[in-house]
Amino acid sequence: METTIGAAGLPGMLDLPAGPVRGGLVVVHGSHAGQRSHFLYAHLARLLPPAGIAVLRYDRRPRVDGHDVPLADQAEDACAALAELRRHVGAVPVGLWGFSQGAWAATLAATRCPVDFLVLVGCSAVSPAAQMRYATAEQLRRHGYGPADLAELAELRRLAEGYQRGEVSRPAAQAALDAAARRRWFPLTFLPDELPERPGAWTDMDHDPAPVLARLTGPVLLCYGETDAWIPIEDSLAVWRRTARNIELTVARLAGCDHAPTLGESEDLDGVSPQYERLLLDWLDRTLPPG
Repeated sequence: METTIGAAGLPGMLDLPAGPVRGGLVVVHGSHAGQRSHFLYAHLARLLPPAGIAVLRYDRRPRVDGHDVPLADQAEDACAALAELRRHVGAVPVGLWGFSQGAWAATLAATRCPVDFLVLVGCSAVSPAAQMRYATAEQLRRHGYGPADLAELAELRRLAEGYQRGEVSRPAAQAALDAAARRRWFPLTFLPDELPERPGAWTDMDHDPAPVLARLTGPVLLCYGETDAWIPIEDSLAVWRRTARNIELTVARLAGCDHAPTLGESEDLDGVSPQYERLLLDWLDRTLPPG
């Protein structure tokens, strides 16, 4: 059934079980997967209702002037979606499923409104800036670039981040970008050719997940692809284990998967990992009350 979410009136789709409802799940988006029709979200809507679990997915807020949607706004929308889901499923456990950037938003939402459980796929527990430093360096490594290129990348990102924080002048940071743009590896940096006129466009670059994780309660499932090129998995797990002391934490490594829970980096329903499906169903079966 179609629905709308929050004051922003975001279009949503609620898939309900045919029989009794054991629980419910709200989908929180990856940064480049903002539509409710995205195949990972459609997969949940196909997989979970037969197991008695409702799934609510909705369109992410649009970007404004090219700027990403702040995590605080994403968390606000996730809380509104949870309230809408509860309106339909009643007093059963409801949780959030977050992918990539959506994992930051989901954990933040869980500190702002009642959330019974979390399922987080490709979750970074370091800041967005630190995650992108890791991810872009890993892109260069996987494409065969060596220490000198990695050192140049590190300095480039230091200057670009410094400009966004207001610590580096625009001419200095832009000059570094102009020089790097001549490198064959520049497209792997995921930096713009030209900096914005004013700093501060990357609102959440220094968002620190650790204080958020320390406030979580309830069970959490973390799913990581074994070859994830975008997330510093070990650093993230260290933060989880150091800070999230009041939760029941389950960590799953997905064989044959990179950042998404798909085999061979596929981007369609047929490529979703059977291991991920089994893990998700088994974990939810143990977490939720019997049907």
